[in-house]
Amino acid sequence: MKLPKLQSENLDHSKKLFERVNEIAEKKGCTTSQLALAWVHHQGDDVCPIPGTTKMENFNQNIKALSVKLTLEEMVELESISSVDAVKGDRDMYSYASYKNSETPPLSSWKAS
Repeated sequence: MKLPKLQSENLDHSKKLFERVNEIAEKKGCTTSQLALAWVHHQGDDVCPIPGTTKMENFNQNIKALSVKLTLEEMVELESISSVDAVKGDRDMYSYASYKNSETPPLSSWKAS
């Protein structure tokens, strides 16, 4: 089966995105997982990441994400890296992905009412 996301040109692009996320995590002194949780946590007071884990070690690592503070510039960069347009290649060869055809506004425009 051909997976467009895993074709060499798309995979190389994804590696570059991951490398940038990894650089930000290293600069912040955290793991990429902690950075991802911190990014979600910084989305607003009405947003809470709920990571699943079965190991206490992973739970403790997840809790440490609460101490990762992100600047506005880092938030903007992480949002651009995570945008649908930044990732190249469909998840599967049939392109059933509903996210592509949705009218969901970008996360940065969400406001609590």
